[in-house]
Amino acid sequence: MSDEQLIEKILSGDREAFRLLMEKYQQRVFHVAMGFVHSRQDAEDITQEVFIRVFRSLESFKEQSLFSTWLYRITLNCSINHVKKNKRRHILMDAGEGLMSLFNRDDEERNAHQQLEATEKERAIRKAIDGLPGKQREAFILSKYEELTQREIAAIMQTTEGAVEQLLVRAKKQLQKKLAHLVGN
Repeated sequence: MSDEQLIEKILSGDREAFRLLMEKYQQRVFHVAMGFVHSRQDAEDITQEVFIRVFRSLESFKEQSLFSTWLYRITLNCSINHVKKNKRRHILMDAGEGLMSLFNRDDEERNAHQQLEATEKERAIRKAIDGLPGKQREAFILSKYEELTQREIAAIMQTTEGAVEQLLVRAKKQLQKKLAHLVGN
């Protein structure tokens, strides 16, 4: 069933159609949210918030764009708002996780060292992505986490494909610069 048919059924009161729409897009919304918050629980909360907003405002959806484009825009907005609202809490949690990884050593020192090294690399990558300017970060997450085309990203971000290409080029350059120490350059 197409998105248009599902939306029509939802607007006529069919709750089963909304469940089908959610099932169709839930993983995509979750992946985009994870690109912003890096926490399963937070991404699940954002996913839930996105679908609540979709349900409440579906009547206002103008079929001038694809439903998925509208949905990704809502997902980006919810994710960005969540990050802004919880920035301080995440800084404290990251510090706590680092300390816990030092105290919760595995049976071998070498494994603990490798685990700590992997955790530090992952944290550096997340920090580098989080440090990208807003539009670059949005384009990068949609491109790498959702594997959307530049055309799809342009529609979601309400810009041109050329602008998206430039955002991605700049994001990659910044990430290469910030992460050069991880690959030994």
